[in-house]
Amino acid sequence: MAQNIRVVIAEDDVQIAEIQKRFLERIDGVELVGIAHTLEDAEDLVDVFKPELLLLDNHFPNGTGLELLRKLRANNSETDVILITAAKEVDTLREALRSGVFHYILKPLVFERLQDAIHQYAAHLEKLHAMDDLVQTDVDTLLPQRAVSAGAAPQEISNSNQRLPKGIDGITLDKIRTVFSDSEESLNAEEVGAMIGASRTTARRYLEYMVSTQELEAQVNYGSVGRPERRYISA
Repeated sequence: MAQNIRVVIAEDDVQIAEIQKRFLERIDGVELVGIAHTLEDAEDLVDVFKPELLLLDNHFPNGTGLELLRKLRANNSETDVILITAAKEVDTLREALRSGVFHYILKPLVFERLQDAIHQYAAHLEKLHAMDDLVQTDVDTLLPQRAVSAGAAPQEISNSNQRLPKGIDGITLDKIRTVFSDSEESLNAEEVGAMIGASRTTARRYLEYMVSTQELEAQVNYGSVGRPERRYISA
């Protein structure tokens, strides 16, 4: 790494924050610039020091790390985030991914997991600094690793990291996930296709895949002439 990665720790548990501090001291190329035990202090440290990376807990007495993350993104903060949390709910992971976390690590944190995440982030920065004009292969290698810690995640989170089957690409899949995250109503394939700029057949393929992964539920409705219509809603 050409220069140290400046890091802020945001963790309300003093002992856990101290463990993270000691872990960071064992990793080359990292500079800890501040430790915050409240969301307000974390926001101030990010605003003042503008670190490259924030190690962010999710649960605080007066709010969540995801709320702070949304505020940072709304303020165009360039600080990247590794969420370190005990939250094993799939909805928390989905919201974290939509908010642009670089990495998602489940507690209890182990040194090797944090070291690997930091090394991935350092490699990510080096690739960015070395590039001028992008080609698609560059973009593919720069997209953040959607990783969670092994062994502690529920089955739903493990499934989200499996290789996608042929005919399913991550970009289109994320578009459809966004559609359903913004809607509480059921939608059919034609409606979803119109929203993402794809054909009904393409949308149906992705929707059925998401039913198979239990992200969506399928409902069969019958129209006025008895013709069945398959509609989809968030599970």
